Amino acid sequence: MSAATSLELIQRGAVEIITDAQLRKKLGEKRSLTIKAGFDPTAPDLHLGHTVLLRKLRQFQELGHKVIFLIGDATALVGDPSGQSKMRKLMTPEEVHANAATYHAQVQRILKVEDPMIYQQRYNSEWFGGEHSGGKTTPFGLNELVELTSRYTVARLIERDDFQKRLKAGQEISMLELFYPLMQGYDSVMLKADVELGGTDQKFNLLVGRDLQRAYGQEPQVVLTMPLLEGTDGVAKMSKSLGNHIGINEPPGEMFGKLMSIPDPLILKYATLLTDVEAARLSALERDLKTRSINPRDAKAQLATEIVTMYHGASTAQHAKSVFSKVFSRREAPSEMETVTLRPGAEGTVNVIELLVAQGLAKTKNEARRLLRQGGVKLNGVVLTQPSLPLSESSGVLQVGSRHFRKLVPTPD
Repeated sequence: MSAATSLELIQRGAVEIITDAQLRKKLGEKRSLTIKAGFDPTAPDLHLGHTVLLRKLRQFQELGHKVIFLIGDATALVGDPSGQSKMRKLMTPEEVHANAATYHAQVQRILKVEDPMIYQQRYNSEWFGGEHSGGKTTPFGLNELVELTSRYTVARLIERDDFQKRLKAGQEISMLELFYPLMQGYDSVMLKADVELGGTDQKFNLLVGRDLQRAYGQEPQVVLTMPLLEGTDGVAKMSKSLGNHIGINEPPGEMFGKLMSIPDPLILKYATLLTDVEAARLSALERDLKTRSINPRDAKAQLATEIVTMYHGASTAQHAKSVFSKVFSRREAPSEMETVTLRPGAEGTVNVIELLVAQGLAKTKNEARRLLRQGGVKLNGVVLTQPSLPLSESSGVLQVGSRHFRKLVPTPD
């Protein structure tokens, strides 16, 4: 592939490349570049928002370059201040390690992980110290700390918008938060990165990496920023903590339904960042949406089918589409659903609140109560409003919201 064609592929969906000229030069060197992207294991599950960067890494792999999937098990303990209006709650090493343990199996659904020439999985605790699953560590002591912090100034660190807003609001900034960009930049030094990928909210940290590489006598990395992907609410960045995420390990029906729920203005963005649809088809989709020559619902169905196919296969995606059509278009219950055996509680009743939480249909009892108050729980098509019901009246199809169904089968003691 020519350098021009390679650059066109790399530029797809990118917000900014710092600098284009430097990237062109590196691509023209006819060597395997080292491409880095870091992921702090703050949650165990990767979602479609994470795949924006993972898919860009995959494109670099297809061009023959080596990508480094860097698990930030050390930086996760510090907490990235990017986009934060207040200090993050610190995680424990146990939480970080448990989350990180799930990542490898998930990333191999997108990246080619078998060939060491084009893939490496690393942990930044390798050079910051601490236990990790990647092997030996290099002690990071006082000498290394002094050397690193001497390469950057506090004045430059607090220039970042996040910190300026918090200072003006009289909010505190911890020393750990000031140290985070230096840690991320030091990752690039240790890995001798040619290119680092990150979301637009990471731009400051990525640029610190360039500065530190210069300070350590290395050629500065190219910075490539990708858009932040809004979640199903269409407002906030996709996040598991906000409940607006679509996990790559979610069941196909759940994934399909969530994709059908995204706001119409996100259709083109999702298609661009989350699929391999050709540029010509994307242009046609953009035109059709603007001229209203395609129903957004149909466009979302095509998008959902495309994405579910990528993670679950074509036949499974078609089945998910069929079930969605049956449930939502024809308003019928799905023919297949999980069966829940019920046993009576106090005075021969079933506690609906506890049932919803136990089945994962509500995260907390308060959320379950809210669903009942808002009419979001139905049994055999009838809205439930009471927190309990007699066991004898609990048989049938339980529906929560528009996508979740359970077949209830009462069993007397």
